[in-house]
Amino acid sequence: MKRKSILAGFLFTAAMTLSVMSFACTNFLFTKGATKDGSTMITYAADSHTLYGELYYTRAAMYPAGTMIQVIEWDTGKPLIKIPQAAQTYTTVGNMNEWGLTIGETTYGGREECWHQETGIDYGSLIYLTLQRTKTAREAIKQIADFMNEYGYVSEGESFSIADGDEVWIMELIGKGKGEKGAVWVARMIPDGYVSGHANQARITQFPLEQKKNTTSVSYKNINKIFDKNITTAYSDDVITFARKKGWFNGKDAEFSFSDTYAPLTFSGVRGCEARVYAMFNRVNSNMKKYEDYVMGKTLGNANIERMPLWIKPDSKVSVKDVMELMRDYYQGTAMDMSQDLGAGPFKCPYRWRPMTWEVDGQAYVHERATSTQQTGFSFVAQTRSWMPSKAKGILWFGVDDTYTTVYTPMFGSIEKVPHCFEVGNGSMTQYSPTSAFWKFNQVSNWVYTRWIDMIKDLQKVQNDLENSYINEVAQLDAKIKNMDDVAAMCDTLTAFSVAKGNQTFDAWSDLYNYLLVKYIDGNIKKEKDGKFQETGYRKGDCVFPDQPAYPDEWYRMIIKDHGDVIKDLSPKTK
Repeated sequence: MKRKSILAGFLFTAAMTLSVMSFACTNFLFTKGATKDGSTMITYAADSHTLYGELYYTRAAMYPAGTMIQVIEWDTGKPLIKIPQAAQTYTTVGNMNEWGLTIGETTYGGREECWHQETGIDYGSLIYLTLQRTKTAREAIKQIADFMNEYGYVSEGESFSIADGDEVWIMELIGKGKGEKGAVWVARMIPDGYVSGHANQARITQFPLEQKKNTTSVSYKNINKIFDKNITTAYSDDVITFARKKGWFNGKDAEFSFSDTYAPLTFSGVRGCEARVYAMFNRVNSNMKKYEDYVMGKTLGNANIERMPLWIKPDSKVSVKDVMELMRDYYQGTAMDMSQDLGAGPFKCPYRWRPMTWEVDGQAYVHERATSTQQTGFSFVAQTRSWMPSKAKGILWFGVDDTYTTVYTPMFGSIEKVPHCFEVGNGSMTQYSPTSAFWKFNQVSNWVYTRWIDMIKDLQKVQNDLENSYINEVAQLDAKIKNMDDVAAMCDTLTAFSVAKGNQTFDAWSDLYNYLLVKYIDGNIKKEKDGKFQETGYRKGDCVFPDQPAYPDEWYRMIIKDHGDVIKDLSPKTK
């Protein structure tokens, strides 16, 4: 696994046993016509066994002419190249900037021959340098393309989610390998009213090519035309010719598929990657069940395999709370539901410890790789509202640790500081900090994993209360600041609000951990009445005898099958 720097947060796991590749990020994309309030939204789960969850922050600044910036490869910390610094940079909060522009990613790897370019910018630096320099999705696409064209690209294949308050785009790219410079890429705007997703598998297949008249596409040589709102697709000049030169494609241009050429489907590509997109699609659209065999890998190798569409129309519009819940998925309601098999244990915990691939008696097997997983560093739901003042357009609903057990807390994109509990440097993966949200959430989640079916209900009550209250408070705050003329005062207000909500989340989770520890210690469950633990009444603090729920019958049967002859009760039977 590659180690990320504190600014990266974009996860890539190395090749696993049995030649199965498993990557670890998930992005869902929602256009404004698909949401109840007309905002755009992008989600991101950054998963890694070595990523520490914290909220990256850079303040807006001005730089004199001639200033250079050292590009650092975020996977390794290795210095790459120096490039000119922008005269002005914008504030970034996580993966969002002060204008509400957001960029997320998932690594798909793709053809290994396209890796290992000798010089250029890595994918993580592309994201943050672009956020610091651009205001809109179209500007961001041009900037990323310009960076790669001028300086080169040194990372593996990536899918980017790019959104402002009006549009949502998916951009997929991959380098050209040793001896070449730059990358081949395609960017497509998600049609308004639709949703999309990617999860470590390239998803753009065929796309419209540039025409002389009435075109909706532009190649890089005409990239300035991307600011024409009729343009909905852009691509590198050699995205097809490069593939022909390498012998990877020999059909008609109109038949060219980016994904099938640069990142052909594998079993892990559908089962560990496409399946996460399917899980979201299946929850928002009632006609997706037909793709379940596809994402389970059952149709892989069929000559006419039907891939999932790049985007779909949801049955109904979604709210920001709905999107938070879509991030809490372990394939519920599908054949891959991780709470329903023996691996879930007696208390139906929907997680599996690594390795994800294993072999018994010569047969290979896999554990599912769901959107919700135990080793998440951080995740977010990025929401941009076009109708709000510029400094209040973007809200990064930020959470650390497992998406299922996190609390998405509102951080506005123009704040002047972040809560200490989320602050970079407050603890690390090898240093515990009692004031760190990452460590506090891990205290709770790792305790909940031991008795999931019972403890998760207590967690969800606090989680829902907090998130619903934050959503209501944001609405009240919007009404207060919508007509504010004093931009500085607005930023002060947004900062104070965001910091207060971060502190409130940390305090609530501290209380929750104390409560769960007392209630569930030693496998018992203390009895409660009127929100308090029941006491005997004789001495203060003496609890009444706790409940001791039995294992499920099916679990007892498995114990008997394994060990029944040894543990059988041999007491004489009486009539």
